[in-house]
Amino acid sequence: MHLRRTMVAGLCVLLAAPVMAVAQGGMSAGSTPAATQVAPAESFNALLSIMENQIVPAAEAMPADKFDFAPPTTFGLYTGVRTFAQQVKHLTEANYSIFRAYGVPGAVDSKTIEALKTKDEIVDALKKSYAYAHAAVSTITVGNAFEAMGPPQRHLTRATLAAYGIAHSMDHYGQMVEYLRMNGIVPPASRPKS
Repeated sequence: MHLRRTMVAGLCVLLAAPVMAVAQGGMSAGSTPAATQVAPAESFNALLSIMENQIVPAAEAMPADKFDFAPPTTFGLYTGVRTFAQQVKHLTEANYSIFRAYGVPGAVDSKTIEALKTKDEIVDALKKSYAYAHAAVSTITVGNAFEAMGPPQRHLTRATLAAYGIAHSMDHYGQMVEYLRMNGIVPPASRPKS
């Protein structure tokens, strides 16, 4: 899990470098200018789409009758861990919680998400939470990507919140993959391409 976070953070720093160069008025003396600049919103939305395109099919792959699966305690120290449905609900809630700071209207409260019961309801809410996250990330510009949001000592910016949202999705995707495999299901992203 920590390796994934580190990889995402590193990738976000690499993606942010061209943004900072543009924001500061160009590249430093003696450096080669980048052939193409990518807007921050486009860059972060691409990463968010990668996670969404792994997580949503993984959620859809778990059969409805297994949606309440949690690893048995005989597998190790799994007492009290989230069920598969709870993992998906948690991701849904987190997408709204993390990206609500951007001020985009339409966030859904956690009590509404917690009340969802069926696989179809939960997967639909997950999809809508990613649409909300994309709407928030689409507000990132060169000018506001690194402006402080909230207390300056927390170093929260639109860019750091986007990176955190993506890293958080990666963490829970890894857990969802394990739950699928414990049920004999190969995650869609791991299946051979036809």
